[in-house]
Amino acid sequence: MKINYLKKIALYSFGIAFLLASCTAPQKKEEASEESSAPEITLTKAPPSPEFPIANLIKRGDAAVTPTDSTFVVNYTFDVQNYELGMPTEDYETRGIANSGKGQHIHFIVNNGPYAAHYMPGVNENLEVGNYVVLAFLSRSYHESVKGADAFHIENLVVGDVEAEPADLTAPHLFYSRPKGTYKGEDTKKVMLDFYLLNTTLSADGNKVRATINGNEFMIDEWAPYYIEGLPMGRTEIKLELIDAEGNTVPGPFNTVERSITLEE
Repeated sequence: MKINYLKKIALYSFGIAFLLASCTAPQKKEEASEESSAPEITLTKAPPSPEFPIANLIKRGDAAVTPTDSTFVVNYTFDVQNYELGMPTEDYETRGIANSGKGQHIHFIVNNGPYAAHYMPGVNENLEVGNYVVLAFLSRSYHESVKGADAFHIENLVVGDVEAEPADLTAPHLFYSRPKGTYKGEDTKKVMLDFYLLNTTLSADGNKVRATINGNEFMIDEWAPYYIEGLPMGRTEIKLELIDAEGNTVPGPFNTVERSITLEE
């Protein structure tokens, strides 16, 4: 009798353990499924785009600076050669990224702030008194910069009655270009990262650009556009740094820059 009683106890304990395991196992699988459903953020080099090796952006004369009540209106006139503003870049339909329906244009950047897109060769900018670095470069209709030797213009600009403090334009500089603003619908699936470099090259054993996207770090050793995929809806934080072979930030006023973009359904 005692043996039968012990057998019953053992069977009862085994049954309870089996039921508990049956209840908890699906929960663990569900948790694992939820974790694996989060997309991985990736950064891949974009495919080759149409080249414009002899495209030329030339500033005509000095910028005209006109005072207003509180700011100054700065007017630039450019001459664009071997490149047509206002036309779509021929492969825009195959890129799968955001494209401007207004066509090819000029990216105009002041002190490494967000660019203004200009589809005509004239540029107007409202600036307060101060020292500025002005960069302009030609852009494809999907906002990829033309990285030709003559496709850009850079200069120091003094606005108003202030002592000149020019930046060293012979030093290495990193300028942020894309991504920018809000992306919606199909444009959220693939977002282009593009930047502009001056007086430096990138290589596996030399200077690099460190891109940090929502906490994910990527090392870039080739100056090219890149595609970001796997971004979540909502706000994305992007940080770019020009670093040397030892991982130190290269000195310069623009070589670390942070931006945010928004993705919407």
